[in-house]
Amino acid sequence: MIHKILQNKRVVLASLSPRRREIFGQMGLKVLYKPADIDENIEVKNPRHYVTTLARRKAASVANEMDPDCVVVAADTIVYIDHEILNKPENDYQAAYYLSLLSGQTHYVYTGLAVHFRGRCYTDYARTAVTFKELLAQEISDYIETRETVDKAGAYGIQGYGSQFITRVVGCYFNVMGFPVAKFYELLRCKVFVNHS
Repeated sequence: MIHKILQNKRVVLASLSPRRREIFGQMGLKVLYKPADIDENIEVKNPRHYVTTLARRKAASVANEMDPDCVVVAADTIVYIDHEILNKPENDYQAAYYLSLLSGQTHYVYTGLAVHFRGRCYTDYARTAVTFKELLAQEISDYIETRETVDKAGAYGIQGYGSQFITRVVGCYFNVMGFPVAKFYELLRCKVFVNHS
């Protein structure tokens, strides 16, 4: 269990994401929230490398300011479709463009994970396939008006209004929310704390 592995450890989440905060609360973890200050513009086209690179940079940035015995956790989530990486939309026009790309199609949500502990950084990633129904122009417009599109990769939230558009999910639901819990548990159990007492 994650809360058992991390008991008596100081855990820092390098994020202010409300979704990640909610997920950590559901796992029974009390953590310090400290966003990473990094440049997220990187020239990486491979989605797996993209998310793991940014997660690693976020974790390292925050770990540099913390005690080495702190467990610093970072994540980065994107939507990937037709060889295009979709981050958070910069405006409503980009949100509409993203949603039109996703309409009637299957896309992939990638989340990179990084755990920085005692001078070492461990990374992994999760991928989930999500299928959208065909969206009418009015549905896209109405959804943008909810403002749920603003701070989410791919301009939608699976846990909110956006759930109405999703017809199929193959893989980790929590990954689509922004933090793959099962992959995090596997990373902690099989890599981070294997050689630490």
